Amino acid sequence: MKQPIIRQGDVLLTPIAKLPAGCTEVPLDKGRIVLAYGEVTGHAHAIADHGQTLRQRDAAAEVAEAAIARAKARLLVAPSGERYLEVKEPVNLTHEEHTAHTIQPGIYQVPTQVEYAPAELRRVAD
Repeated sequence: MKQPIIRQGDVLLTPIAKLPAGCTEVPLDKGRIVLAYGEVTGHAHAIADHGQTLRQRDAAAEVAEAAIARAKARLLVAPSGERYLEVKEPVNLTHEEHTAHTIQPGIYQVPTQVEYAPAELRRVAD
């Protein structure tokens, strides 16, 4: 079954077949995968349930390696600047002013929305 396109406010997730070459992982923000920030409100379109809870272990390195291996989702950026969301297990995309969406496993392109202004193109923010 083909994955649907997902929209939550200014965020659009378009399913694609595979990641482009050379992608690198985007660091988490306060433990969340943030797809877009609100410019005025400080709200964010984010995924907070991207990792599985791990049992306490003795070595910090073992915990870190296990968390990376068990991550449900990760945000990546290509050398071109395009962003992609890779989802291995269902996760929830949340925002304080929008309905939450469950994102099914797959790879999604996360385009940056822009708006037309006579003088320039501007990135859209909540």
